[in-house]
Amino acid sequence: MDASAAAPVLRLASLVTDPRRHNHLHPLPQMIVMAMVAILCGADGWDDVADFCLVREIWFKGFLSLPRGIPSHDTFGRVFARLDPLQLEEMLRQWMNALNIASGGKLIAIDGKSLRRSFEHAWDTSGMAHIVSAFASENRLVLAQLGVNEKENEIVAIPKLLAMIDLKDSTVTIDAIGCQRDIAQQIRQAKGHYVLQVKENQPTLHAKVKALLDEAILEQMKGWKGSMSEEVDAGHGRVEKRRVWLTTEVKHLGADLLALWPSVKAIVAVERVREVMGKTPSISTERHYYILSNGKCNAEQAGAIIRGHWAIENGLHYVLDVSFNEDQCRVRKGHGAENLSRLRRLTANLLRLNPTKRSIKGQRKRCGWSDEYLFNTLFRGLEPKQS
Repeated sequence: MDASAAAPVLRLASLVTDPRRHNHLHPLPQMIVMAMVAILCGADGWDDVADFCLVREIWFKGFLSLPRGIPSHDTFGRVFARLDPLQLEEMLRQWMNALNIASGGKLIAIDGKSLRRSFEHAWDTSGMAHIVSAFASENRLVLAQLGVNEKENEIVAIPKLLAMIDLKDSTVTIDAIGCQRDIAQQIRQAKGHYVLQVKENQPTLHAKVKALLDEAILEQMKGWKGSMSEEVDAGHGRVEKRRVWLTTEVKHLGADLLALWPSVKAIVAVERVREVMGKTPSISTERHYYILSNGKCNAEQAGAIIRGHWAIENGLHYVLDVSFNEDQCRVRKGHGAENLSRLRRLTANLLRLNPTKRSIKGQRKRCGWSDEYLFNTLFRGLEPKQS
């Protein structure tokens, strides 16, 4: 293996400040690279990382300087528990920038995920780590993420997360917790658009939007400026019908509400009717409401954007749980769970950028089986700096 190929990654890893004041037996940049490689090859925790690195020590020495050999799992755990999560996040963002991963013109879904076994004691889950991610739904890549102590703090992390990424010409989707005036204003000031779900956490806005759209639906949109779309999905013993109604007549929200929400240009209702077949058939109906900043959007486009938001569930959260076993990981000391989660998300990005048509789980196996495949996945697109 060409040691020069690892230079850009080591240079990025050197951006992270080593938290150890003494006893620097193992260089931090090398530890970060080793952890990344181990996770690419299927490691799910620090025990796995240390075991993998020990088995592949000779291979690592082909492109890394390891004067004291391989760190123990305790050393990996202690160091990553003390690493500054924001510095590690900056390193990962610069890695994506070096690969020319841009968000402009994309659909960006903001959502959070709890690391379900990251609490210290079984009788107290209040310390469970919670990760809020910005996910580009089109190319299924994580653009940035932040950790918070509890889900309720997600509302604090969202503005910080939005400030970390380029929102120009993008559409940001957030569930009801992000339906806040300051967040809407921030997105528009960054020259992006938003689609925000409205629920009872904004009682006045929700009541008005619901009343207007329910009235428009009852009148079959006659006399209302807007549009309606419908689509049906069938399979696996169920039929789902989705209807979307959009109107740009936001003036009916009233001057007081529009003064608080000046960037709202359209409101949307999405109705889902699910019919389950079988011995015990059932029918369920639910209707949700949204505000939009793009007055040129029609019902069909709005429906596609709203559906695209949930790509973060299948394209990120599900992958992390199934392919990376994240919810079963018991790493919980300090910032360890949050930092390990960051490495998983970067790993998922690198695997998604691989042109092969394999699953994430299959690619992790392939990385463990083929040195060439592993090296190309980790260092693809990162050119050594010319002297």
